[in-house]
Amino acid sequence: MEESRNPFLQSVESANGYSSRFSHDKHGRHNFIGPGFPGLRKRGHTLGNRSWIKIEQNGNSKVVELDKATVMRHCSLPARDLRLLDPLFIYPSTILGREKAIVVSLEQIRCIITADEVFLMNSLDGSVVQYKSELCKRLQKEKYHSDGLPFEFRALELALEFACLTLDTQVKELEMEIHPVLDELAKSISTLNLERVRRFKGHLLALTQRVQKVCDEIEHLMNDDGDMAEMYLTEKKQRNSCNDLYDQVQGNGIIGPAVGLGSKSAPVSPVGSTSDANKLQRAFSNVSSHKHGSLFGSSVTGETENIDQLEMLLEAYFVGIDNTLNKLLSLKEYIDDTEDLINIKLGNVQNKLIKFELLLTAATFLATVFAVVTAVFGMNFEDEVFDEPNRFHWVVSISAVLCGILYICFLLYFKHKKVFPL
Repeated sequence: MEESRNPFLQSVESANGYSSRFSHDKHGRHNFIGPGFPGLRKRGHTLGNRSWIKIEQNGNSKVVELDKATVMRHCSLPARDLRLLDPLFIYPSTILGREKAIVVSLEQIRCIITADEVFLMNSLDGSVVQYKSELCKRLQKEKYHSDGLPFEFRALELALEFACLTLDTQVKELEMEIHPVLDELAKSISTLNLERVRRFKGHLLALTQRVQKVCDEIEHLMNDDGDMAEMYLTEKKQRNSCNDLYDQVQGNGIIGPAVGLGSKSAPVSPVGSTSDANKLQRAFSNVSSHKHGSLFGSSVTGETENIDQLEMLLEAYFVGIDNTLNKLLSLKEYIDDTEDLINIKLGNVQNKLIKFELLLTAATFLATVFAVVTAVFGMNFEDEVFDEPNRFHWVVSISAVLCGILYICFLLYFKHKKVFPL
C-alpha cells in the first residue's frame, strides 16, 4: 500500500511545480507540512534586525540594531503599525497616535516617537540624514532655551517641516520645468512636446496624491480631539508616574507608616506608636488625595486646553501644505487650459480641412459633369452635330460656363447655410 502511494505523491509534487514536504509518523502515514517555497520564513522565526537611529532628549544619537519584536515590545505597538515604516512596502503618509508612541511616516521620514526618544529608520536618503542632524542640533540648543513644547512635539514638528519643505520644493521644480514646455506646446503642436507634457502630467498626478494625503492626514488629526490628546506622551508618562507614586505612598502608609520614624534603639510605647501611625497615615492620605485629585482634574481639563498647543502646531503646517496643494491644482488647471487651447486649434485646423474638402468635392463634381459632356463627343457614332466643327466648340464653351455658374451657386448655397464664411 505504501508503494502505491509514493507515485501519487511524486505526481503531486511535479504537478504543483514545487516540492511539497511530507513527514512520516509512527504509523507510516504521510503528513503534509507545506510547500517548500524558497526564502519562505516560518511563523515564529526571527525576521532579522533593522538599523535604527536612536535620538535621545539630550540630542545624543546612535545607531542601534533592533528586531521587530523588540521595537513592538518597547513602544507597545502592533505589527500593523510597523508595516507602515517598512521600506519594502509603499504606504501613503500616516501619523498615528498610540498609547506610548507616535508612528510617523511622512515621505522619507519614517520614525517612532516616544516621550523620551525617537527611533528613526536608518537610510542613506538625504532627508533622513538632515532630519537626524537638525533634530539633534535643536535638542542640544533647547537645553538652554526651551520653547515649552514637549519632546514628542518637537520631533513631530521637524518631521512635518521636512515633509512640507520637500513637497513644496518638488512642486516648485515641477512648475519651473512644465511652464516652458506648455508655452512651447501652445505655440507649436508636435509629438515631442505632447510626450513631454504627458510625462509631466503623470508626475503632477502622483505628486498631487502625495500632497493630498499629507493634507488629509493633518486635517484628520485637527478634527479629532481624541487623537490629538492621545499624542501627549509626556503628560501621559508623568500622569502614570504620579499614579504609581500615589499607589506606592498609599501602600506604604497602610502597611507600615511608622517604619523608620524613630530610632531603632529608642523604646517606643504602644500608645505613642499607634497615634503617630494614625497621624502619619492621615497626612499621607490627605496629601496624596490632594495631589491625585488635582492631577486628574488638570488632566481632564488639560487635555481640552493643551490640545490647542498641538492644534496650532498642526494648523501652521496645514496652511503650508494646503498652499502647496493649491499650487498643484493651479498647475493642473493651467495644463487643462493648454489642452483646451490645443483642442481648439486642432478643431480649427480640422474645420479648415473640411471646408477645403467640401470645395474640392464640389469642383470634382462639376469637373465630372464637364468630362461627361466631352466624353459624349468622343464616342464613335454618326450625328449631324459632327458635320460642323464649330458646334463642338460651342458645346464645350457652354458646358464650361454652366459648370462655373453651378459652382458659384454651390458657394452661395454654402454661404446661405453658414457652412463657412466667404
